[in-house]
Amino acid sequence: MGSTLKNTSLVGLGVIAGVAVSMQFSALAQRPVNPGMPLEELRQLADVYGLIKSDYVEPVQDKKLLTDAISGMVASLDPHSAYLDKKAFRELREGTEGKFVGLGIEIAESEEGYIRIVSPIEDSPAYRAGIKAGDLITRINSVPIQGLAIDEAIKKMRGEPKTKVNLTILRKDAPQPLTFTITREEIVQKSVKGKIVEPGYAWLRISQFQEPTVDDMAAKIKDLYKQDPNLKGLVLDLRNDPGGLLQGAIGVSAAFLPKDAEIVSTNGQLPDSKQSFYGRAEYYSLSDNDALARLPLAVKNVPLVVLVNTGSASASEIVAGALQDYKRAIVMGSQTFGKGSVQTVRPLTNDTAVKLTTARYYTPKGRSIQAKGIMPDLLVDEHADGDGLNGLRMREADLEKHLSNDRDEEAASARNDEMEEQMRIIAMERKRGPLEYGSTEDFQLKQALNHLKGQPVQLSKTQTRTTVAQRSAKPAAPLKP
Repeated sequence: MGSTLKNTSLVGLGVIAGVAVSMQFSALAQRPVNPGMPLEELRQLADVYGLIKSDYVEPVQDKKLLTDAISGMVASLDPHSAYLDKKAFRELREGTEGKFVGLGIEIAESEEGYIRIVSPIEDSPAYRAGIKAGDLITRINSVPIQGLAIDEAIKKMRGEPKTKVNLTILRKDAPQPLTFTITREEIVQKSVKGKIVEPGYAWLRISQFQEPTVDDMAAKIKDLYKQDPNLKGLVLDLRNDPGGLLQGAIGVSAAFLPKDAEIVSTNGQLPDSKQSFYGRAEYYSLSDNDALARLPLAVKNVPLVVLVNTGSASASEIVAGALQDYKRAIVMGSQTFGKGSVQTVRPLTNDTAVKLTTARYYTPKGRSIQAKGIMPDLLVDEHADGDGLNGLRMREADLEKHLSNDRDEEAASARNDEMEEQMRIIAMERKRGPLEYGSTEDFQLKQALNHLKGQPVQLSKTQTRTTVAQRSAKPAAPLKP
């Protein structure tokens, strides 16, 4: 276990800059040359390299050719293996620390081709400038961005501290576009929120599993019990949580499960990939401090509902799967994304690395979540009148070259080609506007509270246990420039 603790394990999907991060950081060991190397194919690679250098229409830099060759080789394996250049490697590390330099806004693509602001991060430059949830970014530094890839938009909005960026915003109730000049600064993102939603019932949201998540969650739970020592129910909200640090998932699960309970296991080719992880501080604490040691004892038994949707991926699926296997919580919402693979980050230089899929992970009962996801105990739509855009998104099983599920026949994934129905849903969502989780308009939260109170729950009108596995979904984790 000692070597494991020296690594930083991640099992996430998409973080602040849209970089997929399901992995462990690990030193690149010196390994002997494989005597079975395909020498003929390597000679062909060298020949192609020489042809490009000598015959291509214009000169090509050696570094570009070799970097692109590495990138293509790794990317051909599965959707989550990748070569990380200097920028991607830096952004990955920033994401796990919960810190980045930018404006402090959570964003997503809009159906109009612009960038939609999901919400400004509290006390960020964008928040102080007056940016609001639902705003549409149409120009960055006066350059139109309609149709621009979201990752490219993020690159334009991120930069060095104390530099400025101009955003042109369309706002629903504004007669004309608004212009904001915002100064970039380091953003410290809080991944844990919580509040007493009504007497006796609390809501605890984890938006991503980062280094501070376990400590922040423990502090928030203590605060909730301080506000209401006699909590009768708790809603753990993992909707649109793309994942993150494995330690975070273990710690969050351990807070609600018996001491030493197995949380998750992994299996792959390497001996180090065949492990089980338990609810003990050595598995979830990144310091000498055990943040869970002083939690109120009542948290182990408080009735619990876990909210998930198709944007709940990887580390959030570990938590939902563990709590479901132990029958500690009722899982409610939509079938999760289905990312059940672990990646290991092998540094190549101080600034670059390879992120390689090295294992699958399994719930305590041995279920593989890969390309399948967690099936809720209670299927509940995002809104009273249907699941909205949640039902139109891609899932892991829809990704090209995705890793198969080794414990079950892979669920069929059929895209709904009824464009008329899709357009109806999109038009309805456009009128409805963005949903604020934890608000009085949060339909799924209301249903979770109904369950905790023993009241009727409005089950899904569109999902069934046989059709859910055939629906497409896309992880809708907001990105944060």
